[in-house]
Amino acid sequence: MTATAAPPRAVAPADPPVHKASLRKRLVPYWLLLPGILWLLVFFVLPMVYQASTSVQTGSLEEGFKVTWHFQTYWDALTEYYPQFLRSLLYAGTATVLCLLLGYPLAYLIAFKAGRWRNLLLVLVIAPFFTSFLIRTLAWKTILADGGPVVEVLNALHVLDVTSWLGMTEGERVLATPLAVVCGLTYNFLPFMILPLYTSLERIDTRLHEAAGDLYARPSTTFRKVTFPLSMPGVVSGTLLTFIPASGDYVNAELLGSTDTRMIGNVIQSQYLRILDYPTAAALSFILMAIVLIMVTIYIRRAGTEDLV
Repeated sequence: MTATAAPPRAVAPADPPVHKASLRKRLVPYWLLLPGILWLLVFFVLPMVYQASTSVQTGSLEEGFKVTWHFQTYWDALTEYYPQFLRSLLYAGTATVLCLLLGYPLAYLIAFKAGRWRNLLLVLVIAPFFTSFLIRTLAWKTILADGGPVVEVLNALHVLDVTSWLGMTEGERVLATPLAVVCGLTYNFLPFMILPLYTSLERIDTRLHEAAGDLYARPSTTFRKVTFPLSMPGVVSGTLLTFIPASGDYVNAELLGSTDTRMIGNVIQSQYLRILDYPTAAALSFILMAIVLIMVTIYIRRAGTEDLV
């Protein structure tokens, strides 16, 4: 008898090979993010780590500083310089409110009423950025100079009497007073308020205003019920972009203020460049960052919006 051949076995299909092109395609977003991540690591994370280690060091510039985990520096810095912290938050908060009161009407005008003049007005808003921050601040020394036209007008209107009663000025003098510092902060950071407000207002569909009018809503009611709630992302963004840098600013207080109007930024600068007490300067920086971070977190939660522009 002849042996019959065994039937061929069925071979399971092999898994399809992973295409290298498809793998590279999936890795493209990560490669695009890599430069930004490296930038943050080199210019943000590493300096933060270095400053954190500096804040717990002891020593002097001549003998050198060593990490001794001296956390008492934070408490000493806070208890000694808490007036400057309070003053910085007060000046920054006042400037932020003034920027909002001045910037919202202008942003509303540009968004809804400017027409063909819109681009020109936007250029005028950002025009201060074409010059140095230092030059813009020094210009206010001329504007608020003693005996100048601005001071004379304010004195004639008895505005300085009110500001003196509030402790913002001293008699007929505006320079080297809290009012001068607040004016400088308001002017320098006003564009940071206007631009987010304009962006948020420009997104509002004007048909919503027409619908409110069809429902016999007054212009004030339309603004209160429609326009302002829809512009809240711009309000939140503008106030944050104004308050955060203003709270750490030192240029305006240095050029327009006096020793009685020093902000915490002036103290940090002095600790770094004059006193050369690096641990105290680093501790002050971290305390300011923590205070601002806590305030911003509470503010965003209370504002009830996460759609920031």
